[in-house]
Amino acid sequence: MPLQGVCWFLCCRKGFSLLGRDYGEKEEEESFELRNKEDLTPNGRSPAEVTVSQPTRTANGTNGHTVSEGTEEMKSLIIEKYKMGLEEDPELLVKGWLSREVRGNWIKQRRYWFVLSQDSLDYYSGQEKGARRLGTLVLTNLCSVIWPDKKTYKETGHWSITVYGRKHCYRLYTKHFNEAVHWACATQKIIDTKAPVETPTQLLIRDIEENKFHPEVVEHIYQHNPILKYTQSPLYAPLLPFPYGSLEHTYHSGKGYGSVREEAVKLFNCLQQLESAREPVPIIQGVLQTCLDLRPLRDEVYCQLVKQTSYTPAPYTAAHLRYWQLLTCMSCTFLPGPNVLKYLRFHLKRIQSQNPESEMDNYASFISEALEKTKCRGSVPSWEEIQVLMSRQEMLCTVHYPGPLSCQLYISSHTTANEVVRRMQEKLGLQDTKNTFALYEQNALWEQPVPGGALIADILTSLSTKESESKAQWKLCFKLYCLLDADSISVDSIEYLFLFEQCHEMVVRGQLPACEEDLQVLASLRLQCLMGDFSTHAPCPPLDELFPGHVLEDQVLMSLSAHPALPPCQVADQGCPTTQRFHTGLLAGTLWSHTATAVHKQKVEQDMRLRSRLKEEAAAVMASILERWKGLAGYSRRDSIAAYLTIARQWSGFGCTLYEVDFYISSTGSFSQKLWLGVAATSVSLYRQGEAEALESFPYGQICSYGVSDSNTFKITAGDRDLMFETTKLTEIMQLMNAYFSAIRRQRGKGEDADITKTNSTEVGFCHLASTHTLTLLELPSHPV
Repeated sequence: MPLQGVCWFLCCRKGFSLLGRDYGEKEEEESFELRNKEDLTPNGRSPAEVTVSQPTRTANGTNGHTVSEGTEEMKSLIIEKYKMGLEEDPELLVKGWLSREVRGNWIKQRRYWFVLSQDSLDYYSGQEKGARRLGTLVLTNLCSVIWPDKKTYKETGHWSITVYGRKHCYRLYTKHFNEAVHWACATQKIIDTKAPVETPTQLLIRDIEENKFHPEVVEHIYQHNPILKYTQSPLYAPLLPFPYGSLEHTYHSGKGYGSVREEAVKLFNCLQQLESAREPVPIIQGVLQTCLDLRPLRDEVYCQLVKQTSYTPAPYTAAHLRYWQLLTCMSCTFLPGPNVLKYLRFHLKRIQSQNPESEMDNYASFISEALEKTKCRGSVPSWEEIQVLMSRQEMLCTVHYPGPLSCQLYISSHTTANEVVRRMQEKLGLQDTKNTFALYEQNALWEQPVPGGALIADILTSLSTKESESKAQWKLCFKLYCLLDADSISVDSIEYLFLFEQCHEMVVRGQLPACEEDLQVLASLRLQCLMGDFSTHAPCPPLDELFPGHVLEDQVLMSLSAHPALPPCQVADQGCPTTQRFHTGLLAGTLWSHTATAVHKQKVEQDMRLRSRLKEEAAAVMASILERWKGLAGYSRRDSIAAYLTIARQWSGFGCTLYEVDFYISSTGSFSQKLWLGVAATSVSLYRQGEAEALESFPYGQICSYGVSDSNTFKITAGDRDLMFETTKLTEIMQLMNAYFSAIRRQRGKGEDADITKTNSTEVGFCHLASTHTLTLLELPSHPV
């Protein structure tokens, strides 16, 4: 008891400090930051603890109460086992000869007698009673075991298991697989039975939570525990407990990370570099990227930031505010765990009460609001987003919509696609429409709908990354998603322009089957709408913006295939009897080389002829379009759009979204040619590509279920038939069909999910339709390519 009293007095004066140690200290001196829950009294504190936690000292950061108690416990554990002898210890679980990897000037293996007990894994010089104990690895719940693998066996001829402790790593080898598995199982079972280990920071956080309504007690805890306060010294151990062991076997590998414990210490060093960094954004991005890759480190970084923003010597300097700026970025990117979140909220309120009307108060208020809205981000904030977050501002987002039009909106890190859609509808006067809209990621050749719950900040970061990788221009577009009421659209409204522009996209992409004459008429109407009456001085758009390119290619290929040119080898075969052909032998290689050269030359000539024919055909088509354009003189923009849509509506499948699929004819895996799957408001139909008439159509009333059956197969059950489609657009098809049912149910006042039950398994997610529906609405798609 006297010794305990001395320890208590020292702790009250100096408290815990993981930062006041030197690198050269022994393991026993470094291990005091860990505590075991089983060592606490019922009220959560050790016998010699009031408002601060007492350090422990054990070989691997495990059990103990005070400094003296922990040391005596380890001494008694080792000495008593030594005195009793190996054969007399009732706690021994497994024992036997194993080879251990020893690292010196070179790696070598040595055989030792290993003994596994409830507390540790020991090895001895031999198996006799008086054998000398050579090493101990104390087992806690933070230890980890790597099981034997074939790769090591093939390389060494031995089965290997690895046991990670706080300071030691035992790599053990045996020639027998069953023996290796037995050791691994036994060791893991002991680790699983150990009580959770807590660090002093965790214990102090709990003390603060318990006394949050007693400011004087909280102040006492802070004053007597430097571990909770700002420091300029490095950190030698994490503030929170992390499993020991290689990162390769625990969390994330492939990016050059060390263990989680090592990365936690490195992150604190990065935080300290913020104070003197000329440009803090790269450091902030690096910290956020590490937290994105290594999820367990998020709580650790929050605790480190709370520490560095508590009792700062110069709290109002720009260097100190860098910590608040990083904390702001963290709060808009990741949410901490429940316990750390409570601790963070308490810290923010305390800072606000101590520093009213200050920059710290402003940051704390901003962070508190962000924590209410933050969802886990899918990507690290961009450079631009970090800069606006550092100044607690919102960033501008450019949203394009059909036609060469766009508008800018202010968004935060929490703004979702649904919010932007709603704001765009209000801005464009579309809030009362019955049709639905969506955002799309789009470039010149490809587009994809953005899920309603997706964060716009993540989408913008993704588009920026795609631009840098592909050198193509990407943009965020606002477009019609489901056309549920076409008749009520006024021809003078912007919604009618949406309809026209998206219909033209469908035509240019070849997704509206029509004869060449109709396509030329549509192109001329497009010109009349854009340019007005024909004029030789008017700049004319390129043909590929007016007319589907694949139609030209098909016509040229058909004309060339009518009189195909035979390769020289085939001409020779036709004129020479088979008995006069050369036998394989010395000249075969020379003849083959000559023939290959001739074939290559023939192919080059054919390519040149094809290009020439394409130019000729394009010129002829463009001339025909211009002639038709001249005949439209006097047509207003409104008349041109109306005439265009009238022709487009002649296709029976107008209003459906077309997806390229491989349609499986049977369950054995055989499939037909590539088809179009048309998803419309009333039915799902199959088309041959380029043909106007549907091969087969399935009204929604006949569909029992639909969903993803594996990684690239979409399944629709209609009556007693199962339709299987292989496609890369699984998510888009599923979302669009769900949108139809949701919109129609909202119109009928039955709620979004009145008759749909979603059933998810590990591999399959289906929507089962509980009742039949008589749907009569059309829909214009977003036409993803």
